[in-house]
This record gives sequence, C-alpha cells and structure tokens, in this order.
Amino acid sequence: MSPAAPTSPSPRPSPASAPPPTGGIRAPRLLDWRVRFGVLALIWGFSFLFIKVGTEGFAPFQVTFGRLLFGTAVLAVALVVKRDRLPRGARVWGHLMVAALLLNALPFSLFAYAELTIPSTLAGICNATTPLWGMLLSLVALSEDRPTRVRAAGLGLGFMGVLTVLGAWQGFSGLDVTGTAMALLASFSYAVGWIYVRRTLSGSGASNLSLAGSQVGLATLQLAIVTPLFTSVPESVEILPLLAVIALGALGTGYAMLLQYGVVEEVGPTTAAMVTYFIPVIATAAGVALLNEQLTWNTPVGAVVVLAGAALTQTRTSRRRPTNPPVHREQAAETDTTPRDRPTARV
Repeated sequence: MSPAAPTSPSPRPSPASAPPPTGGIRAPRLLDWRVRFGVLALIWGFSFLFIKVGTEGFAPFQVTFGRLLFGTAVLAVALVVKRDRLPRGARVWGHLMVAALLLNALPFSLFAYAELTIPSTLAGICNATTPLWGMLLSLVALSEDRPTRVRAAGLGLGFMGVLTVLGAWQGFSGLDVTGTAMALLASFSYAVGWIYVRRTLSGSGASNLSLAGSQVGLATLQLAIVTPLFTSVPESVEILPLLAVIALGALGTGYAMLLQYGVVEEVGPTTAAMVTYFIPVIATAAGVALLNEQLTWNTPVGAVVVLAGAALTQTRTSRRRPTNPPVHREQAAETDTTPRDRPTARV
C-alpha cells in the first residue's frame, strides 16, 4: 500500500509548487515517474510471492529477519550517499521503536506466518484492506478525519468485499481461518502504525529517509532478539528461498522505499498512494502464474469490491482556497491539514 505513513500536516507538494531539492535546480530524473511507479507496484506486488518462496526454506521469523536485514543495508547505503543524519533525541527513538514494531516487525512476521497456510494471492488481497482499517481508526484517533456518507459507504463496501473474498456465504469452507486472520491483523497493524507515526513523529526535525532507515534498523534489532528464541539455524540453505529473502529485503523493503521517495516528491503523496490499488492485482497474477495458485470467482470479484471501497474511503471533501491575496508557504503549512505521507517499509 502502501504504502505511506503520514507524518505532518504539511501542504501537498506538486511539480509546480514544491521547492527544488538543492541549489534552486531540481535534479533530473533518469526515468519518468510513471515508469518508477510501475516498478514500485511490481516490487511490492511480487513481495507476497517472495514471502511464499522464502518460507519454503526458512522459518517465518527468519524470513522476516532476512528481509529487514537486507532492507536496512540498502537504506544505510542511501543514508551514507546522501550524507543524511540519524534522528536525535531519546523521545524520537522511543517512538521509532514502537513504529518499527507496528509497521515492520509485527506485520512482516504475521504475513510470513500467514503464508504458511494461505495462498500469496489471498495475502495480497488482505493487504489491500489497510486503507479500510486506517479510515475506521482515524475516525476515532484523528480529529481532522470527519466521517462522510461517501467514506462510510466505502468502508461498508470494502468489508463486504472482504466477506466476498472469504466466501462468507459458504461458511468460510476450505479457508484457513488462522492464516487469514494473521494477514488481516498484519494490515490492521499497518493502519495502527500509520496513525501512531502521524501523532508522535510529526515535526521531529529528521528527514523522511532518516526516520524510515532508523525505523527499519530498529525492527531488524527486534527480530535479531526474537528469531533465535523461536527458531534454530537451518541445517541446509536452499538457493531459491535465499534469493527470495534477499529480493524481499533489498528490493521490497529497501529499494522500493527509495523509489517511493522520488515519486512522492515529484507527483505528491496522493498519486503515489495509488500504488496500493495495484499491489493485490500483481500479487494475484504472480501467484496464479508462477506458483500455480488456484482462484475461485469470488476472489477476484471480492478484490475489486475491496479496492473500490478502499478508494472511496480516501476521498476528501474539497476545500475552497482563496485566490487573492496569495497565501505564503508558511501560512499554507499552518492551514492545510492534508497529510503528507512518508514512505515506510511494508509489503
């Protein structure tokens, strides 16, 4: 999804209004943002296939630790190249520790355990429920998110789509309830984490890359402690699961975040967040084509309903902006409550 977590209520950037990065000149892009957007959707969509393949050779906690380790390595290199500094202050690091649990360690592990018993296609569709959980929670936790008829209808429609995917009218026959519940809980954890980050890390003074890199690094430390307690060193290492874990971490948790930074900077968080709606489509296509996973009619139909509901929950009421006199950037930052998203490492 996303896949971005809000941090501060700063104005939405656009190519026309966003300040240039350095020296008054925007650095040229080697690839059009649409190409990078497509690559981002592919990487995150294939992440569920990588998890499935990884669990064929490693325990779920080992898959999660591996992806976090390789993701941290990529982000650490980016921090060094950009000469960015780590966040300062014990309070910030404390909040990052909680964010690492909610946005990385817990959901990554839940998805890995879930895919022991459910198809990667179903895991990808469960991931698409994150905007639904986020909208439901934000109505309680965030005062600026007001319920509207359209958003409420989207919430109801989205959860009807979930019931369609799960085949509720059949009594969920043939469905692994535990694995599905884990995948849905992982998506719920993402939503809780986003709201937590938005309420606690706004105005921290650190860059998005610094915060995200530190967050993933802390999640790696969390899994480094937990993994030895519940798993043992594998007697042999198969090459395909190992490559899947490396790709999952280096691409899906590291490089994909860097891609999203560029897309958010160039076209804004609203457009960048649309990648969420392509992830289940790609995850389903990859699972069916490469893993020979079977689909019944209710899975794709329910997925479409879920995505439609999620899209409706993201609609915002239009605000009338004054045209004269012009508003200074500092004033706009105080009055515009549209959240600016920061990329976070997720499936």
